[in-house]
Amino acid sequence: MKIWQKNIEVNKGIETFTVGKDRELDLQMAAFDVLGSLAHVEMLASINLLTADELVEVQTAFKVIYKEIEEGKFTIDDSVEDVHSQVEWLLTQRIGEAGKKIHSGRSRNDQVLVDLKLYFRACIQEMVENTSTLFNQLISLSNTHKDKLLPGYTHLQIAMPSSFGLWFGAYAESLADDMELMLAAYKVCNKNPLGSAAGYGSSFPLNRTMTTELLGFEKLNYNVVYAQMGRGKTERILGQAMSSVAATLAKMAMDVCLFINQNFGFITFPDELTTGSSIMPHKKNPDVFELIRSRCNKIQALPNEIAMMTTNLPSGYHRDLQLLKENLFPAITSLNECLEMTTFMLQNITVKDHILDDKKYDYLFSVDVVNELALNGTPFREAYKIVGETIENGTFAPNKTVKHTHEGSIGNLCNDEISAMMNEVLAQFKFEKVNKAITNLVK
Repeated sequence: MKIWQKNIEVNKGIETFTVGKDRELDLQMAAFDVLGSLAHVEMLASINLLTADELVEVQTAFKVIYKEIEEGKFTIDDSVEDVHSQVEWLLTQRIGEAGKKIHSGRSRNDQVLVDLKLYFRACIQEMVENTSTLFNQLISLSNTHKDKLLPGYTHLQIAMPSSFGLWFGAYAESLADDMELMLAAYKVCNKNPLGSAAGYGSSFPLNRTMTTELLGFEKLNYNVVYAQMGRGKTERILGQAMSSVAATLAKMAMDVCLFINQNFGFITFPDELTTGSSIMPHKKNPDVFELIRSRCNKIQALPNEIAMMTTNLPSGYHRDLQLLKENLFPAITSLNECLEMTTFMLQNITVKDHILDDKKYDYLFSVDVVNELALNGTPFREAYKIVGETIENGTFAPNKTVKHTHEGSIGNLCNDEISAMMNEVLAQFKFEKVNKAITNLVK
């Protein structure tokens, strides 16, 4: 069965090619297809396209299907094109004529749109929660190891003193900024396209504000043409937010791969969290972080992949858009796995102390010595020259007492302020409103 099926039998090769991976990927949207339909049928009853008895019958059947999906008992038959057809077919098989009325006032186009937006909202909530957990882990590590110094690098050359407090805290603040982008993506996802039908509205007197409220959306996609144009744009914006988180993780993973290297030796992990070599018995490889680095670099390519698939498409629906799921859905799963695994690994990290006691790090303190001279009245440029000459003639003597006190420095990490920034962003998602609306639909 297909929603659009008429009396012509489609060529099997064409059908296989056009369906593609939809059956497999659509399973992830099954629950959201039911949620969108529950809101739609309640609206249909309000404009007398379903009777009160039919509404109860349809709602009861939908809630059974929803429970079956949650319990893993839902499948998409090989003879069925997609999740939308499967749900409607099941409904009609179980309750008969009332099931045939539910597609009034909508197209598969806006049905897919609302399913995707509901799915993306739920995915964003999971990504935000995983990011928040990692953020808290980083802040905790930053506070715990705030007094342990670490070489800072520019051009991968030793530069100035840093600390593990700064290093962990830097990635925490990076995630806080990443959540600003994720919030923007969430706001785009949290607008209701339902009722735009095939992209040109409907002659039925639909109540689109009602379905917006029932599904917990913040606003409508008002213009029906733009609602359809949102397909692809929504995915690209979400991909950009995901790419930002992925960039943070990839950079941290690269740092870890350097810092665990024996030539650095700044951190270690338990042997059981590293891998070995088939011929070198001494190896303890950071495979987890190498894979996080590569996975996240793939995710950084996602916005460009989506842009290339949608560039120069005119307004209206095009089948090209179906393929976006093949790029985006696995990337969402991968990013969540990377967030979870990074948190797990950092729960088991060991940080080395007294790293800067090694003489090769003496020059890290050259700037501090210049600054000390400047504080005692020597013009900065003259102080720079004096210290430079001691380095050249081998008489430089570092003062390893670090006196960095300004905001965001070694002695003043401002982790409370960074946490407040993160909490301010997280509070704006208002997941509780959405979750309450969804609970009301299925209760």
